[in-house]
Amino acid sequence: MTASAIQDITRKPLAFLPTPLTRLHNLEKYLNGPRILMKRDDQTGLGFGGNKTRKLEYLLGDALQQGADCIITAGAAQSNHCRQTAAAAAACGLECHLALGGTPPKSRQGNLLLDMLFGATIHWSGELRKGESIPDIVSDLQKDNKTPYIIPYGGSNAIGATGFVAAMYELENQLAEMSENVDHIIFASSSGGTHSGMVVGQALVGAKYQLIGINIDKDEVFGMDLDEYIIQLAENTARLLGVDFTLGKADLELNAEYLGEGYGVVGSLEREAISLTASHEGILLDPVYTGRAMGGMLEMIRSGRFSKDETVLFWHTGGSPALFAYAEDILQKS
Repeated sequence: MTASAIQDITRKPLAFLPTPLTRLHNLEKYLNGPRILMKRDDQTGLGFGGNKTRKLEYLLGDALQQGADCIITAGAAQSNHCRQTAAAAAACGLECHLALGGTPPKSRQGNLLLDMLFGATIHWSGELRKGESIPDIVSDLQKDNKTPYIIPYGGSNAIGATGFVAAMYELENQLAEMSENVDHIIFASSSGGTHSGMVVGQALVGAKYQLIGINIDKDEVFGMDLDEYIIQLAENTARLLGVDFTLGKADLELNAEYLGEGYGVVGSLEREAISLTASHEGILLDPVYTGRAMGGMLEMIRSGRFSKDETVLFWHTGGSPALFAYAEDILQKS
């Protein structure tokens, strides 16, 4: 199959693509390890950027095609996905409703501030941060004669994952243009859509690198263990694209060694990764996803997981606005 099958899926252009592919020379020197590349999806452009914009191009395309006039999604109070969804809805002239976990904070910072600037309506949902309260919001909107479109937690369904199937074609073209070869790709894996799309995309482009997802959240996704959901979603995404594809647990690398104290809890691993990447490369990570994933990569390099003649690519999925809401946690001494 070629990229033409992806082009049959309705897409609303929202991102600045391709995102940059750069080499981290200073971090390489500091670690005395493998060559390190970074795919800069923090530079997708929409609402401070991030990987979710790739998914939202296909999800918003589907929403517009179905005649929706409002978008609903869910996440934590500092959700990068919700921030990008709010920006995408604004760009498309649609209402946006966000079911956010927790209660209204005293200070509205980071992604929450941006949600509000983009005009989103916030529905505080207490302990429910993965969309459990969405059916009630849908019911209320329908009573007002609205036509809502639900985007699942993380934008992680087959339509959303298609954005990362396309991303693997983008990466393959960049590697060819730069005469680069990659042995391992490391990224944050949380709701499954990015990981699933990458797995399917890798198979379709015929690449041999190893995909290593760093698990960010201990909780289940849609009532399933994350690895099981990734497998199911990858197969559903392939089916949407008309591809015969199966994936087994043995074929999936999901590293759960760096979960720390849980989702959104900043520890020494995240603090060091954020500090080192900022001070050596001038690049900002976020405290929840890329900080933890980069911390995992640093630990793997130090443990000798990768040889010096290999090339490791870190996929920066964005999220830097959350830094401001986590300032005290990040600056706290280890």
